[in-house]
Amino acid sequence: MSDVSSDDVTKLLKEWSAGEADSLGRLVPVVYEHLHRMAGRFIRAEHPDNSLQATALVNEAYLRLVDVTMSPGRIAHTFSRCRRR
Repeated sequence: MSDVSSDDVTKLLKEWSAGEADSLGRLVPVVYEHLHRMAGRFIRAEHPDNSLQATALVNEAYLRLVDVTMSPGRIAHTFSRCRRR
């Protein structure tokens, strides 16, 4: 994740959960970049003629993650599971 460690992401998630709204603004670009790289690797590992693009895959994941019914804790759990894959 660029120059941001997983500890930094965890800290941002905790700050956001505690109500610090500006931490979300710092968190989203970092997570988006990480998810985009993961999606690119996943798609390249699939069929070479796959028409799905990494950006489309990440955007779909993002829309699911920011569902208004999800709490910051559930989003943190989802990010954590993504990092392990």
